[in-house]
Amino acid sequence: MSHMKCFLPLTLALLLPLAAARGQSFPLPPDDVDLVGRIQVIEAAHEDTLLDIARRHQLGHDEILLANPGVDRWLPGADTRVTLPTRFILPAGEREGLVLNVPEMRLYYYPPAGRGERPEVRTWPVSVGRMDWNTPLGSWKISRKQTDPAWYPPASIREEAAARGEPLPEVVPPGPDNPLGQHALRLSVPGYLIHGTNKPWGIGMRVTHGCIRMYPEDVAVLYEQVPVGTPVRIVNQTVKAGWLLGTLYLEVHPPLEEDRPGREQLLSIALDAIETATQGRPPVRLSGRRINQAVENPSGYPVAVSLPE
Repeated sequence: MSHMKCFLPLTLALLLPLAAARGQSFPLPPDDVDLVGRIQVIEAAHEDTLLDIARRHQLGHDEILLANPGVDRWLPGADTRVTLPTRFILPAGEREGLVLNVPEMRLYYYPPAGRGERPEVRTWPVSVGRMDWNTPLGSWKISRKQTDPAWYPPASIREEAAARGEPLPEVVPPGPDNPLGQHALRLSVPGYLIHGTNKPWGIGMRVTHGCIRMYPEDVAVLYEQVPVGTPVRIVNQTVKAGWLLGTLYLEVHPPLEEDRPGREQLLSIALDAIETATQGRPPVRLSGRRINQAVENPSGYPVAVSLPE
């Protein structure tokens, strides 16, 4: 009996998730391709909220609301069509270790590929620091991993909680009331962690004191996959530009509140991203209308901004 192997075309494989691990996993594209995944549309069940749907599909709070303007987050209604923004432009820069794009509130992991293994990229939604407790930009490493961590709230957080009339103890032991959840990965910048949560409904929002918060089931997988010493790059890429099949795409996220760029400044950021993405490539015709629409109405997922030749 002859043995036949069947391979998906690379461009199709980049759009389809791998089923090996919890989270959204995709074949890592070559350097001249920047998009993975595909937009999906599903119908809500009678009992669904948008947040239920988001968690089932590894999406966060803000990104599913952004992709579904006009859909009620609590009662979308049976058979309501819900867009799943599960196509992504990979963040600009090195594709290694962990990369967190703060405005996107999404974490990317580029695990080292073993011999004979296909390189992958895996991605999860996260929560990040609110405006007065920013998640620190820069290059760090995973310095330590802990299961069932105790939480030692710093004095500043205890003072804030006391002012709200919700005093905190000096130590919160492991358990259902611990906001770190069951898994924590400490960063080399002191005081900051990637961790789980006892409030999973807040994933995909700016609600933390600077730490990176994940769904409990997602951080459990990340904890097993990521070794101590893994590099962590935290970036602020409100606009990403990238290529797939000769088409240029733009992905725009609402800017961080503290950045407060006006429309013209955000358009300038988008044009800079496009200029960087088109360097060294043949000339491409761009649609000014599509670029303006992407900037004025950020959807959080890639939209084509180039025109066919």
